Amino acid sequence: MNSTVPWRPKAGEIPTSPGVYRFRDADRRVLYVGKAKNLRARLSNYFAPLRTLHERTRRMVLTAASVEWTVVGNDVEALQLEYTWIKEFEPPFNVKYRDDKSYPYLAVTLADEAPRAIVTRRRGIPGARYFGPYPKVWAVNETLDLLLKLFPIRTCKDSDYRRAMATGKPCFAGQIGRCFGPCSGRATIEEHRANVDRFVAFMQNQDRRIVDELTRAMQRAAAAQDYETAARRRDELQAANQFFEKSAVVLSETADLDVFGIDHDELAAAVQLFIVRGGRIRGVRSWTVDKELDVPLGDLVDSVLQNAYAEDILPPGEVVVPELPDDAAALEGWLGGVAGRRVRVRAAKRGEKAALLETATQNAKQSLMLYKTRRSADFTTRSRALEDIQEALGMADAPLRIECFDVSHLSGTNIVASMVVFEDGLPRKDEYRRFSIPASTDDTDSIHQVLTRRLAYLAGGDDRAEASGELPAEASGDPDAEPAISPKRKKFAYRPNLLVVDGGQPQVEAAARALRESGVPGIALCGIAKRLEEIWTPDSDFPVILPRNSDALFLFQRIRDEAHRFAITHQRQRRKRDIGTVLSEIPGLGPSRVKQLLRHFGSVARLKTASEAEIADVKGIGPTLASTISATLRGDAAPTPR
Repeated sequence: MNSTVPWRPKAGEIPTSPGVYRFRDADRRVLYVGKAKNLRARLSNYFAPLRTLHERTRRMVLTAASVEWTVVGNDVEALQLEYTWIKEFEPPFNVKYRDDKSYPYLAVTLADEAPRAIVTRRRGIPGARYFGPYPKVWAVNETLDLLLKLFPIRTCKDSDYRRAMATGKPCFAGQIGRCFGPCSGRATIEEHRANVDRFVAFMQNQDRRIVDELTRAMQRAAAAQDYETAARRRDELQAANQFFEKSAVVLSETADLDVFGIDHDELAAAVQLFIVRGGRIRGVRSWTVDKELDVPLGDLVDSVLQNAYAEDILPPGEVVVPELPDDAAALEGWLGGVAGRRVRVRAAKRGEKAALLETATQNAKQSLMLYKTRRSADFTTRSRALEDIQEALGMADAPLRIECFDVSHLSGTNIVASMVVFEDGLPRKDEYRRFSIPASTDDTDSIHQVLTRRLAYLAGGDDRAEASGELPAEASGDPDAEPAISPKRKKFAYRPNLLVVDGGQPQVEAAARALRESGVPGIALCGIAKRLEEIWTPDSDFPVILPRNSDALFLFQRIRDEAHRFAITHQRQRRKRDIGTVLSEIPGLGPSRVKQLLRHFGSVARLKTASEAEIADVKGIGPTLASTISATLRGDAAPTPR
């Protein structure tokens, strides 16, 4: 492999100023857009020896045919130009946003003669002021109904407004009490504009002092025996209280901020945005991101904020993120220019804001899991994924039955393995299997043992799962285990089209050796390496690289993650059961003391290596009992049966 690409510009040609760079392919298509404080330092990373580059960065550099750059005055200008070019060129290697929802907003058309309040999903109405987004249409409609009782403004269509003003007859919405514009005859254009200004100001600040003001106004009107006015203020007061009760208080009443929770893996990310105004969550937005290059969290935050505050969405005075990007100061400057005031970007580490960030992050985790599950479960998507896997691995047929194997252990002890089964791209939990491995030298040896035992059934053996150490899920002691298969059905002898192992080239070679020794023909084999999401095949020096946003890679990732979850759950349950059984047989150790020991040392490995004095320090464990525990765990003495 060449040390670098032949079209690399000379180092002296690249300026050291801040700027924005574009990689182009031979057809002049823009592949990737990035920014840098120092263009020469940043671009030199791409032109390092190819063998040292991240696999997907290497693919991008090899696909490109040239690089060009534009020098700017400062970091903020670089951020602005990068954003503009990404929107213009939509480079395939930049982060791609998949917001499958069109969120409703509450908009006020301030450019109109008589501004109106509308619920819309359309962005970019000239002169309009937007509030939201809201999670559901009914939520914004409910909010608008309450606010119209506080601030009566126009809601009718422009055509109805012009007709009503020309004829002097209120529009239909005004006749039924749904429109309070000048067309209703209840207010002049000037009075209506004042109500609109009050409406916008309240939506910006959502000041609770309006409750006290309405209360005093109602009391004054009642004292003056102006009962009609008092009744109107009473209704407005009820509407105000209902409005503030619609959302829970999460921070102080002066807090206006946006909180971004982000969860990501090698292929995708999910973003959960909590819009907090007046200490209350006023809106929620979520979207997913496909990553072609494996960008770190800080760079992802940078890209997410640029996307979130596009078009007419104004950032608040504070934005909370899980990690600050390298150019946080420039990002604050750019956001300040969008908002027209200072904006602070911070990473909350403790306190109420950190707790809210954790909640947003948990929601993002659920969104990412749901996104991947739905993408894998869709019939068309599954079919395309299986066809892509067939083509990528050179298989004769699509892999309708895939079995994936993973090994789990704790410092070489309690070694277990899992086998998960996917048919037609969907999990078959009734056919999952767990394996116990008595002894092994390393993960490759474990993989070889497990594949050897599994392939024995395909070579003509019968269903001898328990004799060989394969455990049905229900035999593991896991309360959340999937149901085991019936021995009579012998589904363990079903032939897979494709075997997948969790790991890279060494694990694949160990599995290939087991496959050759078994003599079972017609089964394809591959491994998926977690760090780079590469697909390794036997006897190959280079991995198969699937596109980052491909359905095939998503299916591989889901199968691998399911095998890992299944293995580690069994390993933890078995470890807990094994050590609990040994300790519970020691006279003087009841369930509460066993739990205290495990909680104190944190793991079985630490307990086994602890000295008698360290064990005796545990509450409720004296020197004599500590000596017995230490001897038992070392195997020097057997516990006396109760």
